[in-house]
Amino acid sequence: MHVKPFTFALAIGLATVQLASSALAGDITGAGATFPFPVYSKWAEAYRKDTGTGLNYQSIGSGGGIKQIQAKTVDFGATDAPLKGAQLEKDGLVQFPTVMGGVVTVVNIAGLEPGKLKLTGDIIADIYAGRISKWSDPKIAKLNDGLKLPDATITPVYRSDASGTTNIFTTYLSAVSEGWKKEFGAATTISWPAGQGGKGNEGVTATVKQVPNAIGYVESAYAKQNKLAYALIENKAGKFPLPDDKAFQAAAASADWKAQPGFGISLTNQAGDEAWPITAATFILVYKEPADPAKAADVLKFFDWAYKNGDKLAIDLDYVPLPDNVVALIHDEWKGIKGKDGKPVSGM
Repeated sequence: MHVKPFTFALAIGLATVQLASSALAGDITGAGATFPFPVYSKWAEAYRKDTGTGLNYQSIGSGGGIKQIQAKTVDFGATDAPLKGAQLEKDGLVQFPTVMGGVVTVVNIAGLEPGKLKLTGDIIADIYAGRISKWSDPKIAKLNDGLKLPDATITPVYRSDASGTTNIFTTYLSAVSEGWKKEFGAATTISWPAGQGGKGNEGVTATVKQVPNAIGYVESAYAKQNKLAYALIENKAGKFPLPDDKAFQAAAASADWKAQPGFGISLTNQAGDEAWPITAATFILVYKEPADPAKAADVLKFFDWAYKNGDKLAIDLDYVPLPDNVVALIHDEWKGIKGKDGKPVSGM
């Protein structure tokens, strides 16, 4: 029986694009962020049909992806928390984005339809800090006049692993809540005061589905594919946009992609009526001087194919493809990836 990769991932709690036992010697190996796993899975399936080359990608979290590329056990690492320029320089790595997406808050409240609940950054911060513990809290009730919410204890669900999604989420909370910024800050791991942990976006998704009155934060494709109820979040302009590609594009519209080394900019809490407040890009890590130039070229060929052919697959999953001008900048960046002979490995 054929098992879809994404369904398989939820069933075992560790997502891979294909079974490791079926990986071929010529296949590309990668590991890291769970945020982009649904789109990497779709790209891998289509790429194998087009080229015969497969992708064995382990969705283990950004922290794991960074460790594996540093240990040189994979052909590329993947992270939602971009490395700083000094770290890239120290490790001899090149970093580039692949797609953009949004992080959404999902809830398990009986009878609640997607997009009916409204939340602010302050309220979300207070829930995760343990200062708001009931769905009937006056702050939530005032914002949702006429919406019937239970007098039930909220279970915050968070990432138990080192997570780029957590970094995106807490970067946003730090931008909108001074209390959160002082007490917890932004990081890939946080000392959560309350709630339950789940490994990967898959684990948070599964836990929210299982625990009544839970709230969690996941990449939007996970909410969509698992039919989870999501909350609308007030943006910087005081509006409550839908978490869709239009809102993610609005958040990235005026971004300066070269403002940080490795394109490591933040798209959270951007201005604009239509901007989704927790928008982010996800990133790939490869070596600037790879030990195996041929394999490094295979990695770049895969992502070059994705930039040229993968937009519709990304959009279908609620990811936002990169603008053409950013893809051009990435191709320029690839020219600096060279073998020991000094020749660029990209062949492009």
